[in-house]
Amino acid sequence: MKDKPEQLILKNRLKIARAEKNMSQGELANTVGVSRQTISSIETGQFNPTAKLALILCIALDKKFEELFYFD
Repeated sequence: MKDKPEQLILKNRLKIARAEKNMSQGELANTVGVSRQTISSIETGQFNPTAKLALILCIALDKKFEELFYFD
């Protein structure tokens, strides 16, 4: 019987990057075309964005993917 591989949990630095741009959750949400609740859920780790949304967030915040998202 094989051991279960460790679960990779996707984390993000979205709140920090958003603060660096002096953007509210609502402003970022409007910029990328989602609700403020979606931004909040991503920041708190309750929701993982699609690849498309993750890349749009990177563009909006002028960050590389690996600067915003990482595994813990």
